[in-house]
Amino acid sequence: MNAAAEKIIVVEPDPPRSEHLLFTLCGAGYDASAFATPPEALEALRETGAQVLLLDFAAASAGAMSAHETVAGIRASAVTERVRVILLVGPGAEERAAALDLGADDAVSRPWDGAELVARVRSQLREYRANTVLLEKMQIAEEGQKIAHTAFDALAVTEKMAQDAVVLDKRLKLGVGAVLALAIAMGAIYFLFAHNTQKDLQRTTSTIARLERGIMHQDDLMNQARKLRDAQAAAQAAAAPPLPSPAQEKNSGGQTAISAAGIINEFGQSVCLLHVSVAFRNSSSGQRLRYAGLNQQGEPLEDSDGNPILTLDGKGPEVKVDVFGTGFPAGEEDHILTNRHVAQPWWKNDEMSDLTGQGFQPEISSIHAYFPGDSRAFTAEIQQISSETDLATMRVQLKDLKRAVLSIDASKKASVPGDPIVLMGYATGLAAILARTDEDTARQIVKQGGGDPSQVLDELARRGLIHPLVTQGHIGDVLPDKIVFDAQTTSGGSGGPLFNHDGKVIGVTYAVLQGFGGSNFGIPIRFSEPLIQMASAQP
Repeated sequence: MNAAAEKIIVVEPDPPRSEHLLFTLCGAGYDASAFATPPEALEALRETGAQVLLLDFAAASAGAMSAHETVAGIRASAVTERVRVILLVGPGAEERAAALDLGADDAVSRPWDGAELVARVRSQLREYRANTVLLEKMQIAEEGQKIAHTAFDALAVTEKMAQDAVVLDKRLKLGVGAVLALAIAMGAIYFLFAHNTQKDLQRTTSTIARLERGIMHQDDLMNQARKLRDAQAAAQAAAAPPLPSPAQEKNSGGQTAISAAGIINEFGQSVCLLHVSVAFRNSSSGQRLRYAGLNQQGEPLEDSDGNPILTLDGKGPEVKVDVFGTGFPAGEEDHILTNRHVAQPWWKNDEMSDLTGQGFQPEISSIHAYFPGDSRAFTAEIQQISSETDLATMRVQLKDLKRAVLSIDASKKASVPGDPIVLMGYATGLAAILARTDEDTARQIVKQGGGDPSQVLDELARRGLIHPLVTQGHIGDVLPDKIVFDAQTTSGGSGGPLFNHDGKVIGVTYAVLQGFGGSNFGIPIRFSEPLIQMASAQP
């Protein structure tokens, strides 16, 4: 269940330039469509409800409908009057000024830069949302005024009825009293219902506020990345031993085993970052929980306590909680193995369970997978969920991407206490990836993404900065249902593969125990075999 992407219409008759624009906009997560002429674009605007129009000035001026007529036609229609128009013009300030004089909201000179163009589109979308919120507030005010007039009219009628009741007999007076009593009772019921609804929303607001403490806003994300960068520098200063070479590593049989560096080189690009977005639907009305509106910075409006203002009505952005995890291909290259609590973040999550008790059902809004070495976000969907342990499989639409399927070893001899292990994963999610860049680069990426995790991830992928963290350690104990190891990891690393000295996956990370001597838990890979088989059997 993917959230609807914001729609953009492009008017560009030149096929190569049109394809380039579509590639840039779709790569940024927008639903972009291209047309050769303005009339076709106007019709598409009416049918799709797109928010932004990118119009080639030269092409429009040469066609049957000029750029001026196109912009005027957009502003004249109640359906499209709020559409933001960006004209693509030739180089020079004069052409940009001419475009703005025609009524365009912005103008971009050729040759345009992809990042700048996406930023300008994002700016116009923010204006579109702000205008939408303002219009909704005006409509609410008008509705309130109508209700006030209705109440005044009702009061006048009631007063007239009271005057007439003086001359009526006792029976009629009793009838009027019964009607008034019924009206008062109905009003009391409505008041109690509205009061309870408001109280439930306040409880929900408190829960959402707690969940949002785990979401990294711009300043929080930069602060955490900075702390992680300092911690990494301190760890490097401690002179940790380098990864051993194949000649230095021996397996339990005395034969040369694959090195940690070899595992990274062979399988590092197969371990993906999973971004799971969770929305919340009201069990009674079926409506999704939304923010009441956004401020000028594009952030949710807050109450006096600093909590987001929530509603079931209106057209504000949906409330979503972003969760990060790790996955890797098992069985087939488009079948990703991960944890159940990554695929279904509400599973055994007390705070999300509180929302269920308040009448809101969490559901997946979207799942995207990011692979090292590729700039795209790949759509994923849940395939199989284990009913016995914390494991799940997803199917990822890999398109033309090719990645190695990780080999697994489910035998009892695969995990031996004391043996070395290598762990891959995206511990701490976005912050850890940003921590591997310099301060200026990290700040530029976060600012350009506006704090939106999807846009930040898209920019990180575009720059080739997404790749898993690798840690080494040893197996502390092997239990019937878990592997205990000391390789470092934390939240976000869940679902990461645990390699033995032969370069085969023996477990899946699922728990981090801060107070248990630095030990962490992995699920033995044999528990994944039924899921992998069922996933492979699906068409």
